[in-house]
Amino acid sequence: MNPGEAQPTILQTVPVDLTRYMGRWYTIATIPYLNERDYVGSYADWELRPDGKINDSFYGRRFGFDQPVTGGTLVAHVEPGSGGSKWRVVIIWPFDVVVVTVYVDPDYQYTVRCEEDGDVIWILSRTPDMDEDVYAGLLRRLAAMGIHTERLRRVPQHPEQIGLPGFMAPRHYPTSGAPSPATSGN
Repeated sequence: MNPGEAQPTILQTVPVDLTRYMGRWYTIATIPYLNERDYVGSYADWELRPDGKINDSFYGRRFGFDQPVTGGTLVAHVEPGSGGSKWRVVIIWPFDVVVVTVYVDPDYQYTVRCEEDGDVIWILSRTPDMDEDVYAGLLRRLAAMGIHTERLRRVPQHPEQIGLPGFMAPRHYPTSGAPSPATSGN
């Protein structure tokens, strides 16, 4: 590494009880991955399979709340020795990404997951709403890990959140009268 180059982020993972970790998680904020920026009302459903792998399903409404829920299911393999916190998610065989859990609260109500390098982040909650103090605390926690949070965008979980500062807005809406993406703050 050359002098002056940024040090790579080294994320500390936390062990998770996979049985408690399974179920529905709403996407509260993310550094958008691929087409995530066009989705609202996003959530994940995780299901532990009998073979020890995880069905990693993702859903949302593309371009607005008046659109149908769409999504898909990927398969995650839990890395041995990771305490359940490191998943290798197959995107399209043979391509995969490593996603790690860097925080989960003791009651398993909030979690933060990242790609291994911290470049893509998801803040997730068991409910579609997160208290602002909890959200601010998670941002501070990420900053303390050396993760740059300025690219994080909130994911609208309710129609009235589209266009609010810090919230993502789909690039276009199929219905007339919808707010312009230019007002999204992105």
